Amino acid sequence: MEQFLTCHESPGPIAQQNAMGAPHHVPFWQTLPQPIIGLSPMDGVTDAAFRLVVATQGPPDVMFTEFTSVGDLCRGPDYVLTSLLYGEVERPVVAQLYGKDPDLFYLAAHAVCELGFDGLDINMGCPSRSVASSGSGAGLIRTPALAHAIMRAARQGILDWAAGQTPEGAGLRPARVDLIRTMNLRRNGSSSPRRRVIPLSVKTRLGYDSVVIEEWVTHLLEERPVALSVHGRTLQQMYRGEADWTAIERAARLARQTDTLLLGNGDLHSTLDVVHRLRETSVHGVLVGRGALGSPWFFRGKETMRAAVMAQGGWLQRGSDLAGVLTQEADDLSRRFKVMLEHARLFEALYGVERFPHMRKHLGWYCKGFRQAAAMRAEMVRASSSGDVERIVAEYLASEMGTVDLASTST
Repeated sequence: MEQFLTCHESPGPIAQQNAMGAPHHVPFWQTLPQPIIGLSPMDGVTDAAFRLVVATQGPPDVMFTEFTSVGDLCRGPDYVLTSLLYGEVERPVVAQLYGKDPDLFYLAAHAVCELGFDGLDINMGCPSRSVASSGSGAGLIRTPALAHAIMRAARQGILDWAAGQTPEGAGLRPARVDLIRTMNLRRNGSSSPRRRVIPLSVKTRLGYDSVVIEEWVTHLLEERPVALSVHGRTLQQMYRGEADWTAIERAARLARQTDTLLLGNGDLHSTLDVVHRLRETSVHGVLVGRGALGSPWFFRGKETMRAAVMAQGGWLQRGSDLAGVLTQEADDLSRRFKVMLEHARLFEALYGVERFPHMRKHLGWYCKGFRQAAAMRAEMVRASSSGDVERIVAEYLASEMGTVDLASTST
């Protein structure tokens, strides 16, 4: 919890003035090492607690919030903003939004800027029936003109905020603005961030019910997003079958003709998957989702992964050595249990014990790859508090390892 309340923002690039008079900064995307290795946004997964654990275990190059509805952000109940909690240690951190109303995207862009995020990402890839059937998320693939309008509205909101327009002046309710500024104060001691133009990016899929990646990406590139992330499945596929990295490669070739960065996403379960995909395609980077579940230390090996991608010969043949180096910490049960317990305590501190059932899926993901992991997982998915987690770990250590040493797991 402390990282959310006491860390202060590091000074950013020296501001310049753009043609509109708004302070302009070099987009952080252009300062990232390549190939970029980031944490993919996942609804119900990449919440503030998980991202903070990932950041403290070895941060990715970039991370995203869970997606948030522009309508809820602008007009919904206050608790909706918990999806936009973050800590300074997470930077660069990008707020991901979804919706279908350009006017609300214009307004929501002011809120994202006022919250001090490093970027704004528009979700055009969520396959959820409730989201896509309403025309949001991957539903926007069927309405490219609306997708254009949304991107333009969000960008204009960013520019107007950077040029000095207040969130209240844009139309946000004063009570919502007060809450945003309270969140800022708690995070870094300042109610309002420096005004700057933050970059706009998009995350999408290969198509709606068929692969139309060339046509769809061409549409998106017309709006010149700083970055475009592509999940290698259509909406209709949901998460079934294998991600189509040949289609992602075709999208990457199109992006290489522009200034937009293209990141691939899908079926990156291990560090070796990341290395293979980066070596086999012309993407600028990848976003890892499932590979980081239960392994928040995944990104600690990002420099080793980059070295493996860039090295000539030998690395892929010695893949087992690479995997051993990068997964060594996962094999250390005491370390795994310590991180799991820290994660549980942090989640409880941020969201309260009443929401602890939402933590259970993470607990289950931690329980893999060791003796009696399935039995521990069966208990963890019934845990109702961090105290339950501590008890289950203690019982496991006593029965399987003949010792109990929870002192090292204290935060």
